[in-house]
Amino acid sequence: MSKPKKEIQIDKQTDEIKQDAALKEAEASKQAVEKQAVADKSAEEQQIQAAEEQVVAEKVSEEKAESEQVVETKAESEQAAEAKADEAVEAKADGTVEQAEEAKNGEAGEQAAEAKAEQAAEAKEGEAGEQAAEAKEGEEGEVAPRVEQADAASEAEKPEEETPLLRVINLKEWFPIKQSFNKAKSVYLKAVDGVSFDLKQGKTIGIVGESGCGKTTLGRTILRLYTPTDGQIIFEGKHIEKLKGEELRRMRPHFQMIFQDPYASLSPRLTVGEIVGEAVKTHKIVPKEDYKDYVVDIMLKCGLQPHYFERYPHEFSGGQRQRICIAKALALKPKLVICDEPVSALDVSIQAQVINLFKDLQESDNLAYIFISHDLSVVEHISDEVGVMYLGNMVEFGSKEAIFSNPMHPYTEALFSAVPIPDPDTKLKRIILQGDIPSPAHPPKGCKFHTRCSKCMDICSEVEPEFKDYGGGHFVACHLYQ
Repeated sequence: MSKPKKEIQIDKQTDEIKQDAALKEAEASKQAVEKQAVADKSAEEQQIQAAEEQVVAEKVSEEKAESEQVVETKAESEQAAEAKADEAVEAKADGTVEQAEEAKNGEAGEQAAEAKAEQAAEAKEGEAGEQAAEAKEGEEGEVAPRVEQADAASEAEKPEEETPLLRVINLKEWFPIKQSFNKAKSVYLKAVDGVSFDLKQGKTIGIVGESGCGKTTLGRTILRLYTPTDGQIIFEGKHIEKLKGEELRRMRPHFQMIFQDPYASLSPRLTVGEIVGEAVKTHKIVPKEDYKDYVVDIMLKCGLQPHYFERYPHEFSGGQRQRICIAKALALKPKLVICDEPVSALDVSIQAQVINLFKDLQESDNLAYIFISHDLSVVEHISDEVGVMYLGNMVEFGSKEAIFSNPMHPYTEALFSAVPIPDPDTKLKRIILQGDIPSPAHPPKGCKFHTRCSKCMDICSEVEPEFKDYGGGHFVACHLYQ
């Protein structure tokens, strides 16, 4: 016999109530588990924080003990020095008394000796004249050796050549395209392939070349944003190509980079003050109480007003954003700044302002720059030395005057022939390069430029040219001069 409809409805309602109760109970248990997990996590964080505070306290106590020990050692050394000084004074006084007694006793003997000395002086007058003549001749004979000795001493006193701030030796950065257990079958894109140069403190090296030749990769590898495949990077006499972890982090403030795109290199969620001062806090450049004053001072130095401190990047023009990037790099007091096409996205008038800012900061802070650019006129204006890159190699390097007045490599000649001259009556002798740029993953044998060079010889396709100095620090890798 079937149940009445009313009882069926009551049963359904009862089942729904039970299901709701079960769901609520499951949610309550889930919330309890989550609360317990949060409580456990907070407890662990508190334990970690307590451990860190204990480590800091132990470190402070150790430093305090060391400072007290240094003070005690210094006090003991000062006491010892005072004791030695007192002994020296007493000894000197005793010696003076003894000398006075000896002088008194010897006065009588000296009076008797004076008479004998007068007699002997008359006998020696003749001999003295002869000795004087001989001495004069001897002095004249010794003049030349003394002059030679003085010259040798002056040469020895000449200061040694200035040690470069940065030395790059045969630097390579290869990116794997296809890897195999058999290394001979592995394929690498050779973005930087054996670059060498020196950079002195307070100087600027300009790096030029076609897009894709490895300029930016070279800068990033020097800064250790990439790990070098091979070669050496020596900064202030210290090898940094293999540094890792804390050692590399401590070196970071000494070299900074200004990126090409000021729109992409600034966080839109941070204010200008936070962008410039973020690394200052991380590396503890200044005390906390001086933080804001220091950041504002850096901003003023870069042409940014103090009221920009609370503004966001989207409120600024391209030139002002690039100034923010410069301030961000300079806030860490670096010695080397790598500028990756910092003015390529700016109009001409703003370019001039930023370039002048770079030169003013270099004079005031003695900065060294590696200036990467396609604009040869800008490179000529700001650089002391210029390097020309092609397909990962440095094909020519030298002083600005030597490179621009006497380009020796055929690629450099072709590159400079593309620079427009603002004179309608002057006809350009443009050198048109034939063919396409070879793949850096499969570069041609011998000289990498021989496939596009109008002066190519048989040896160029077989033997890689040596990067050689041809006088005055003008380095060229070309068989035309070898």
